[in-house]
Amino acid sequence: MAGSAAATAGTIPGAPPKVEESMDTRKLIAFFAMVLGMFMSILDIQIVSASLSEIQAGLSAGGDEIGWVQTSYLIAEVIMIPLSGTLARIVSTRYLFAFSAAGFTVASALCATATNIDQMIVYRAIQGFIGGGMIPSVFAAAFTIFPPSKRAIVSPIIGLIATLAPTIGPTVGGYLSNAFSWHWLFLVNIIPGIVVTIVTWNFIDFDKPELSLFKKFDWWGLLSMGVFLGGLEYVLEEGNSNDWFNDHMIVIGAVASAVGCLIFFYRALTVAFPVVDLTAFTNRNFAFGSIFSFVMGIGLYGLTYIYPVYLSRIRGYDSLMIGETMFVSGLAMFVTAPIAGKLSTKMDLRLMMILGFISFASGTYVMTGITQDWDFYELFLPQILRGFGLMMCMVPINNIALGTLSPARIRGASGLFNLTRNLGGAVGLAIISTLLTNRQDVHYERLRESMDWGKAAAVEQLNNMAANLNAYGLDGTTGALRQMVQLATKQAVVMSFSDVFLILTVLFSALILGVFLIDKPAPQGGGGGGAGH
Repeated sequence: MAGSAAATAGTIPGAPPKVEESMDTRKLIAFFAMVLGMFMSILDIQIVSASLSEIQAGLSAGGDEIGWVQTSYLIAEVIMIPLSGTLARIVSTRYLFAFSAAGFTVASALCATATNIDQMIVYRAIQGFIGGGMIPSVFAAAFTIFPPSKRAIVSPIIGLIATLAPTIGPTVGGYLSNAFSWHWLFLVNIIPGIVVTIVTWNFIDFDKPELSLFKKFDWWGLLSMGVFLGGLEYVLEEGNSNDWFNDHMIVIGAVASAVGCLIFFYRALTVAFPVVDLTAFTNRNFAFGSIFSFVMGIGLYGLTYIYPVYLSRIRGYDSLMIGETMFVSGLAMFVTAPIAGKLSTKMDLRLMMILGFISFASGTYVMTGITQDWDFYELFLPQILRGFGLMMCMVPINNIALGTLSPARIRGASGLFNLTRNLGGAVGLAIISTLLTNRQDVHYERLRESMDWGKAAAVEQLNNMAANLNAYGLDGTTGALRQMVQLATKQAVVMSFSDVFLILTVLFSALILGVFLIDKPAPQGGGGGGAGH
């Protein structure tokens, strides 16, 4: 890593204690501006999800088109995130972040002015690609410009933003689209985007550009990575709704992704200056930290998806009511963040992770008892456990994965680390949506068998429904059958939710065993742990 970032991190171990305890005001201002930029970029993944129906109506889009407002953003972002480490090295963190913030702001304005779905998809892709450059830079900055003794402050901040932003996305989106219009989902980025651009341009001075590296840039590596990750994200996003490999476009996407994957890894392992440096995976704790990050992505994005689906389909909530219900998790994270920061200096980080996984698994286990009558109060405790568990996991995972890497490797590694969380989210959403569909079909068939004409209880209920409808002068028999089908369908959906929560409980319980494979990390409150290899 060039310039002052390496020098800053490199002088930490030998510095006097007083120097180490001080935090440069300029760096603090720059860091918090970067955190705001990262928050906007991650928030925009979910802020739109609760308001897709409003955007669909506003742009007169078809049901098969509106999903691309999300998919185009995610595909573009997932390509940029691992690339950002290399770009930061070539042009410097200052140029990359300031241009990313400016471009994200302009793309947000364009999204608000879109008049048809095609424009919106293109603008969202631009927004996702440019915004993706801001996310890993914050992680890299946190672990290079601040001494290890300050990890208890900066690590909870980035952990909170990385988990809070997608969690409160539906809340913010629901409020904006209800109170104003869908245009404000994007206009809300304008003023913070301008502030972030100006502040980061003037205050970031962590490193210097290495423009000579541009001549060595691996364009074939970039192209193959784009096909690999873009194709993978497309297959995962669109697979369930398009019946997976029965759809020829999904097959094409999967084949393209597989070919791109082979070429990408060949280039990454053979060229002198690869587009993504994979050597960070030789660090045991980074490798395991990335695996944990992947699974946390499944839990983070999976539950951010499944709660609104339940609340809208079963409880009939609108986007604002969904947001208000889900705000509990965000509040729990906010309260837990400083606690997790303090504990990270006093506890074995592995023990913190175990506590987090137990809390998360407990929250999903409670949800296995879900019924169609569950409301805010029944969901309250599971969401508290989820929010507490996420923060207790994310802070030590970030420290374990990135805290022992040398400054020279941390920029590229932070891109890979963030990529694992996003890919975990994509894989998790694909599996969860497929499970919900398949398990719903299984449960519906079982319920239909139990409602056979030979079953006295089923016949009695049908007769009662028919009698009630006849009393209103309606066709009782037809209406009663329709009501029974609706009841069975609703119950099958709820039972499929319970199955998914049970699988997530098993997954996070299994992670507890994985913690024992990690090398014991150095204490985070000390003075010299940041520049190891």
